[in-house]
Amino acid sequence: MYDYPRPCAGVVVVKRGEVLVLRRAHAPRRGCLDIPGGFMDAGESIEGAARRELREETGLTVGAMEWLGFFWDRYYLKGFGYFPTMNFYYLARWRSGTPRAADDAASAEWVPAAELGGRGQKLAWKHMREVFLKVRGRIGARSNIG
Repeated sequence: MYDYPRPCAGVVVVKRGEVLVLRRAHAPRRGCLDIPGGFMDAGESIEGAARRELREETGLTVGAMEWLGFFWDRYYLKGFGYFPTMNFYYLARWRSGTPRAADDAASAEWVPAAELGGRGQKLAWKHMREVFLKVRGRIGARSNIG
């Protein structure tokens, strides 16, 4: 069997220096912090998948999004094992609404960007530290996000 990577898309939402994170409701990595996002559907654009996942997991919609980056990782599926994931992220500014945890999320919370990826935090995926580092650099350098 071939170990083809699966594409995933997500949105890092920023509100006055805080980032929206979710706590995973299900395995794998139940209880760990995660970014709104998930697997892309066949025929779906990266941006379309990111917006869909944000809406499904939090109820939020956002306006303009900025490309944040691409990050490799892996995902564990019981009975199959690990397979590589291609994780595509956008950065967006919160505009209105209260995020509500839904779909794969147990809770939604705003965390100061400076605290994300710190020691002791249980992050769902290894690539998230790199994502949060990039987010902190981006919102510190640009006034139109955050």
